[in-house]
Amino acid sequence: MREFVAAAVQVAPSSGPLTAESIAGNCARAVALVRDCVAATGAELVVVPESVTTGFTPGVDVETLWDLMSEIPGPVLEPFTAAATELGIHLVVGTYERGPQRGTVHNAAVVIGPSGEVLGIYRKTHPFGGERADRGGWVTPGEDSCVVETPLGRIGLIICFDGDYPELSRITAIKGAEIICRPSALLRSADIWELTNRARAYDNHVYVIGANATGVDPAGVIYFGNSMIVTPIAEVVARAASHECWVSARLDPATAMASLTPGSSVPQSFDHLADRNLALIRRHADALLSEAATSFPHGGKPDDIVD
Repeated sequence: MREFVAAAVQVAPSSGPLTAESIAGNCARAVALVRDCVAATGAELVVVPESVTTGFTPGVDVETLWDLMSEIPGPVLEPFTAAATELGIHLVVGTYERGPQRGTVHNAAVVIGPSGEVLGIYRKTHPFGGERADRGGWVTPGEDSCVVETPLGRIGLIICFDGDYPELSRITAIKGAEIICRPSALLRSADIWELTNRARAYDNHVYVIGANATGVDPAGVIYFGNSMIVTPIAEVVARAASHECWVSARLDPATAMASLTPGSSVPQSFDHLADRNLALIRRHADALLSEAATSFPHGGKPDDIVD
């Protein structure tokens, strides 16, 4: 990884009914903010929110959503591939993706390179509650992690609720990710958003760039923004408010792990990846792969809310 400026851009989707016209408007507004962000900050990596093309809760049935989306690469990404080429940046975009059969929709995050080429696609492996197709929602989960080698560094992808699952970020880091981008439309609480961003960064000694939606989506769901950039020692070095905007920070691998805690004179002496007790993990591999559930009663069904 080399030193560079990264940014998270938070965008409000159209709150009207989801149509081809509203999707085009969402893309145009996101691209305009990305363009302004790069002009102001010189960012070489920009992350925009989950489902930025539509808003997270689309307010239409899954077949209609499938009809409105496209494959990747495809027309839905063209405004973003054009912007990445124009600006010469790496751009991470969250969008719904048309699957191979009508009615199969993935919640995807895409890394676009400065040439406009799609360098990697990640499909959300942990859809939340009512989002899940098997609970009456619209998203079919993905099946694998994603790490992309770029001139900036190795970029890993997770999406929103994926950040609640330490195993996914750990796998992504073990596969070499130095930066984890987390396009999101998270609405549970700002505390949980910050907790999971900082924990996943600290667990794995990676930078986390969390771009969270703001505004109101087509189903009337409200988002709080608070996009942030977190260092490998869990320091939040950039944090947005709740309106459309961007935040940026310089990521410097030479100083990322220099001190034990931010501003400390004590040097960093441990490595959460290298220092894992692999013998213990191997001994309990079956337990890690076993089905489990909390023993505490739930206050509601997982599909009562979306995230």
